[in-house]
Amino acid sequence: MISFPNAKINIGLVNHGLRDDGYHEIRSTIYPIPICDSLEIVLGGAGKEKCNLTISGIEIDEADNLCMKAYELLDIKYNLEPVQMHLHKAIPVGAGLGGGSSDAGTAILMLNEIFELKLSTDEMKNHAAKLGSDCPFFIANEPTIVTGRGDELKRTDLNLAGYFLIVIYPEIHISTSEAYQHIQKSNSPENVDPLNGNINNWRESIFNDFEEFVFSSFPEIGEIKSKLYEGGAVYASLSGSGSGVYGIFTQPTDFKSVLANHIVWSLKLW
Repeated sequence: MISFPNAKINIGLVNHGLRDDGYHEIRSTIYPIPICDSLEIVLGGAGKEKCNLTISGIEIDEADNLCMKAYELLDIKYNLEPVQMHLHKAIPVGAGLGGGSSDAGTAILMLNEIFELKLSTDEMKNHAAKLGSDCPFFIANEPTIVTGRGDELKRTDLNLAGYFLIVIYPEIHISTSEAYQHIQKSNSPENVDPLNGNINNWRESIFNDFEEFVFSSFPEIGEIKSKLYEGGAVYASLSGSGSGVYGIFTQPTDFKSVLANHIVWSLKLW
């Protein structure tokens, strides 16, 4: 079985401060986008290990891979048969695009189908939450408002189909844990649901609280956001706590020549 775990962007990310459990209380709208990895899972032939993983594309650490952890999590409860996995990485790490979380969520979906576990969506989300805060989002993989530590999900009717998206990765890895260590409690508005305002007003009303730390640490990332607005974006933002920056446009736009030193995706939103 082959699937294509897709990336996401955050439209607004408000930090309401540190919780008693050590996590931060956040609120954000997450939207799926068509930048994808590729994940193949086949039964058997794993040798001594019950799950064997090979990786191509972007180099990542196999030992901590969330696809393996997804298998191990389900194996403890359901005693799964051996599998081989191959992951081709195209979503960069540390970009705030949710690539690892998407791989984990997709692995749970695939294993549920392959082994006919008949897990409900909520059951799969509960398993995914044990792997990371963003992982449950990729089970339903639909526009969602997330609260709590990122594991409380509520579907939103936000629909950006027909808009064009530029995503820029400056090839700077930003650690999620380091970003959270530096983030301050938000002065942003309580409500970051984009449905409450016209997209043309998002620039003045929807903010990502990680931008202050990221832009001060890496001014070139802040410059990318400015260039997206100069190029006609109706909204531009950092995505999540990473280094990826995106701009939403009403028509196709070419930024590959403007930002030739960075990785640039030009996409049409679903």
